[in-house]
Amino acid sequence: MSLVDEFKRFAFKGNVIDLAVGVVIGAAFGKITESLVKNVIMPMVAVVMPTEQSYATWKLTIGGQTVPYGIFLADVVNFVIVAAVLFLFVKKFLAWVVRSREEVAAVVPPTKEEELLQQIRDLLQAQVAMSQSLPSNPSNTPAGTSPSTASNAGGNAKTDSPKT
Repeated sequence: MSLVDEFKRFAFKGNVIDLAVGVVIGAAFGKITESLVKNVIMPMVAVVMPTEQSYATWKLTIGGQTVPYGIFLADVVNFVIVAAVLFLFVKKFLAWVVRSREEVAAVVPPTKEEELLQQIRDLLQAQVAMSQSLPSNPSNTPAGTSPSTASNAGGNAKTDSPKT
């Protein structure tokens, strides 16, 4: 098998394509989240703050050094939103996967071998039930007597008839 054939087999497997789609969707989701934070959430936070400056210009000066914490705060909010969405998605997705695996496991029909083993088991149970309903040792019973009277056939059985 050539290197090109091996690459085609690898590249066009379902898992690799699914991964590529996930990366593209993740990048698009990241852009949407970034826009939400920069254009909606942070301007609303800026309205609540006592200054009239944009969050991007929020700075703290310490010892002559400037720390632009407004942009950092926007990045933290962006991270929290992405992490929360991913957590909820993964949690729900994994619950769905586990549930679907349980359903598949419950629906799996028995194999041919399992069916044969079940039939053998049923036949053995029927034989045991049949042998328990038959007399215990019918071959030792004298001809013309029932198993209950055969034990008294030796002549030493007590009779209820009066002696003459």
